[in-house]
Amino acid sequence: MSDVLERALLSGADFEVIPLEGVLEKTSSIEPGSTVSVTASPTRGMSPTLDLAIELQSRGLRAVPHLSARTIENRRELASIIKRLDDGGVGQVFVTGGDGQPHGDYYDALSLLEDMAAVGHPFLEVGITGYPEGHPLISSDRLHQSLLEKEKLATYVVTQMCFSPETIVDWVASIRADGVTLPIKVGVPGAVDPARLLTIGARIGVGDSMRFLAKNRGSILRMLRPGRYEPDLIVEPLARLGEGLRMTGLHIFTFNQVEPTVAWHHEALSKVT
Repeated sequence: MSDVLERALLSGADFEVIPLEGVLEKTSSIEPGSTVSVTASPTRGMSPTLDLAIELQSRGLRAVPHLSARTIENRRELASIIKRLDDGGVGQVFVTGGDGQPHGDYYDALSLLEDMAAVGHPFLEVGITGYPEGHPLISSDRLHQSLLEKEKLATYVVTQMCFSPETIVDWVASIRADGVTLPIKVGVPGAVDPARLLTIGARIGVGDSMRFLAKNRGSILRMLRPGRYEPDLIVEPLARLGEGLRMTGLHIFTFNQVEPTVAWHHEALSKVT
């Protein structure tokens, strides 16, 4: 059964990119119809995210822009974002709290989700974040309660990047025991260069995953040194340990190293029966 789950995880994969110069050309290696998630940065605002998402959608990919609550000023801006994405054919979003001080009325993902529901939106899929290893600024109890509150306003969960399959599986099992039924995509780093992984996010600010990387820099560098790391090191144990937990795919953090990550994905999928 582990091969069945591994194929399901690989088949349900999406690719996360960062809206920086040159990334649009790199996404040409992703097959049409694939899902591509576009991050939002508190230092750059929502415009680069929206621009890239709409362009990717027009090129035959399924774009999922991140809506960063603390980056959006108020309901008027939220309504404008929703309309712009709808006009651009974008049917999915991923809602995050974001970093830094709030720019306006929204201080976390839940407050933005609630206003999205109040305003009304056309999105068929709405993703939210799960934290297998916790959050440096939010208590475990509050994270748990927040997930339960957000569940009714979302359609799936993506886990923050975690390098321990056992930790991921334990966390998924715990939220399943607490009654969370949303499908879960597991966040894993793609086939990325270690230096790229540890520096690009710090330079542009991509959120909690980079805080985790900074905190665990030594162990991650050992794991990711050239010739050692491939996503299989996480995916294969997940498939062995995670049966019955409704993990439906991977969310692959490419850090804009799209081509090698897509190549790894194709090869891994071809090997699974």
